[in-house]
Amino acid sequence: MLKISNLGICLWLSAVAHCLPPDKVSAGHIIKTRSIDLNNAHGLAMETRLDRIVEPSGYKLDLEPYMEDGIFKGKVSINVTFLKDSDVIVIHCSHDLKIEKVDITVSFFDGHKVEVTEVTRDARKPIATLHLNKVVPEGSKGNLDLSFNGNMETEHTEAFFKTTYMEQEEEKIVLGTSFRPNNARRMFPCFDEPEYKVVFELSVVRPKNMVALSNVPVEKTTEIEGEPNAVWDHFEQTPPMSTFTLGLVIGDLKQVNMSVFKDRLGNNIELRVWGRTEYVPALVGVMDKILLVYKQITQLMKSPLPVSRLDFVALPNYQGVKPADNWGLIIFKESDLSSKGYLQLSQEILYQWLGSLATPVWWSDAHINKALVGYLAADIAFKVNGGSEMEGKWPMTVLYSIYYEFSKRYPHSRITGMKQETACTKIELLFRMFNYTLGAETFKKGLRMFIESRKFQSFTGDDIWENLNAAARTDSKIPQDLNIKDIVKSWIDKDRLPVINAERKYDSNTLVVTQKVFLRERPHDVPDASKMSWLVPIIIAREDRLNFSDTVPGSWLKDKKELAIKSMPKKEQFIIVNPEEIGPFPVNYDQHNWNLLSNYLQGKDRLKIPELTRAKLLHDAWNLAYAGDLSFATALNMTLFLKDERHHLVWDPVFTMIDHIGRHICACMQGKFMAYVRTLLTPLYEELTKNETEDEENWRKNLRTLTKNFLCQAGYKPCIKEAQEQYSKWMEAKNPDEGNPISNQYICPVFKWGTIKEWEFGLQRVINFPPSRKQSERTYLLKTLAGCPIEESKINRLLNITILEGNGNFTETDLFLIFSMLTGGSQGYTTLFHFLNNNWDVLKEKFISKTNLWDNLITSATSQFTTEQGLELVSNLYVAHQGEFASAEHIIEKSMRNIREEAKWSADNLPVIEEWLDAYLAKNGVKDESKSFFET
Repeated sequence: MLKISNLGICLWLSAVAHCLPPDKVSAGHIIKTRSIDLNNAHGLAMETRLDRIVEPSGYKLDLEPYMEDGIFKGKVSINVTFLKDSDVIVIHCSHDLKIEKVDITVSFFDGHKVEVTEVTRDARKPIATLHLNKVVPEGSKGNLDLSFNGNMETEHTEAFFKTTYMEQEEEKIVLGTSFRPNNARRMFPCFDEPEYKVVFELSVVRPKNMVALSNVPVEKTTEIEGEPNAVWDHFEQTPPMSTFTLGLVIGDLKQVNMSVFKDRLGNNIELRVWGRTEYVPALVGVMDKILLVYKQITQLMKSPLPVSRLDFVALPNYQGVKPADNWGLIIFKESDLSSKGYLQLSQEILYQWLGSLATPVWWSDAHINKALVGYLAADIAFKVNGGSEMEGKWPMTVLYSIYYEFSKRYPHSRITGMKQETACTKIELLFRMFNYTLGAETFKKGLRMFIESRKFQSFTGDDIWENLNAAARTDSKIPQDLNIKDIVKSWIDKDRLPVINAERKYDSNTLVVTQKVFLRERPHDVPDASKMSWLVPIIIAREDRLNFSDTVPGSWLKDKKELAIKSMPKKEQFIIVNPEEIGPFPVNYDQHNWNLLSNYLQGKDRLKIPELTRAKLLHDAWNLAYAGDLSFATALNMTLFLKDERHHLVWDPVFTMIDHIGRHICACMQGKFMAYVRTLLTPLYEELTKNETEDEENWRKNLRTLTKNFLCQAGYKPCIKEAQEQYSKWMEAKNPDEGNPISNQYICPVFKWGTIKEWEFGLQRVINFPPSRKQSERTYLLKTLAGCPIEESKINRLLNITILEGNGNFTETDLFLIFSMLTGGSQGYTTLFHFLNNNWDVLKEKFISKTNLWDNLITSATSQFTTEQGLELVSNLYVAHQGEFASAEHIIEKSMRNIREEAKWSADNLPVIEEWLDAYLAKNGVKDESKSFFET
């Protein structure tokens, strides 16, 4: 046995860590206070996998928190089994956790203690190595007993934390835990890895006037001799679980309500909601939502949750990004539990099964777990309330974002965190794809098989795929030469998505299907693109027997081989491949089928095509055109049906299209394009402004706001007039620098379409901005001053005063912001380029020693051009000043390479777009009136 004194442990562990004070020797001191601050900031522990020397089979944990001081002490007894002969044991233990005593008893030695000769700590990793005086044989069982103490986290609500709140003018303390992903080691020495799923017996000291909540109910409460104000709560033994799902809350909390839920298998579980006294009224109604969601999940899982109680706690001052999803105890931000809808509740309750009952073996598998929970939660939220909180936009919101991300030349901008998120999103969409292609009942069968096979255990992604595959095999929902794991592998092994080309051979009523990598961003020279292939379900909706409920694939496209499908409809009837975005991929067609679709959507039967599929056809068309795979005339023809379209889902991709194309076309076509936008959006906006009500649906409010913003940007006269009228109130104010009396929505339209006098007034407000006001207001004003105008004179005025005149009211940060905003439109970056070209010597002398600013200027001024004329401008600048770019030499060279690619696209597409716009505007009797706004 090794017993370490307080002083010894202090010197041994950390020069900055605080030790448990001498007076903290009994549980009774939980109530008493000390004047010294014992709090210590904790950093997140490094992910470290332990050597497989021993494995735990159970914990008995006694915890004594000293709430006022923010410190704690405790004892843990861990049952272990030796997996190999060893004279060491390696265990997780935070650097800030102090071990005071270690005892080891091993059955091989007739229950005698094995002496710990030394405890060493890794300076960089949160592990402790216990060195034994003899080798313990493989298979031996024993108890590892440790005494420890540490500091609660007070800066963040993670690990074992303390937070305070005010109630009735009294400061109150609440304690809680949030151990995901690896913070249990910051409260007690343990084997802090998710695959170690064992039982816990927790005992904790609490004040009598507070409640202690953990994963399971309290089995008994015992008095503490000599301490009238505190008691020990001894909780029941938990089911086998991972350390990160262990949970604890101690505080002055009130039970809002309780409901006993009885599932179809006859299992009862208490559902309870908790909050502080003053917040109880805000939690009324939460239980109704919980019951709705819980019922859906139990019907889905068909596997009872092996806890007798599930507590939902609204914790004051909890700051976690997501709730702490301990098994049987979920800790929420107060506002999250009281005001959020069904989606988050669904996610957190699902984690009780997928995360706690069955647990990813390691964090590398956690994204698959998150993806499955994300898909199921969205599906449940739709069933419970029609997905109104998501405005019906799922899966479009996540699907379109990964379309754009994976079609870039360098996805994720090489940012690891973003890569993990998009990978998770892709897998979530794959679960959705399997729900359609296997059928909902087969999908649920596979999910239940997976839960049943892995409950109380850990799992990898393969366990999910194998069970889905077994269910699909049993129900004959997958071809014999395919399996789910291979399908999944073809999708998740690459940061790309396919585009499916569906070309009809009308003379033989045959469809030829091929695939390639979907790339929007040029150049398309992605390594190994020609070798990439996916296992793709081919589902076809056809005009001659239109049925969007049949989602079983007629065939699967494999490898790079083309697939020929016979018995297609007649030439006069369209087909739709991948309706309802069943798989995460766009589809291109031959010209005739696109024409059939465009004509049908303009006809009286267009609503027979569901809104998600109407949105898909529109979204696919313009993205394929943007990528260079489809004529823009065809893509723009697909917008013609929008004159009669009122569903917000179908309009959702339109605004992205307007933004992307508006940024890409040259200044010479901007007037025509804006006239097209006004013609397109005006009927929708005028209808949305009729019969406005306070209680109308959010989607309607949001669609109206979005439509108005885009109309204002496109020069819609009623909008400009309204904006100028509102702006005049600010201009007429006695003290305009005291604050902006108008809504921000009016500023950009005025700066874009208003007079130079109005714009100059805004410039002066930035120059004279009082330091007492919020700087975010100044930032917004500067962004709109730079990013909104399309008049060269306004932009030059801003550049002259901020750079050439060196006005002291503008910082280098302001210049970064201005450069960035000018890249948003052709007039902005073209004016910036000419400003750079005309003032080269001055700007070079001014910025050449400020590398970041100089590089940013060159990037902003040269990288956005998309035409041969732009390439000529940048090339001439490069030749004229060759060798003078210093750190920005590679930047302008990269700009020229990219412009060459974009110029090819522009040469092919801009004449097509202009010809289409001319015909469209003539047919609708519309003139380009944008210039009339600048006559003043």
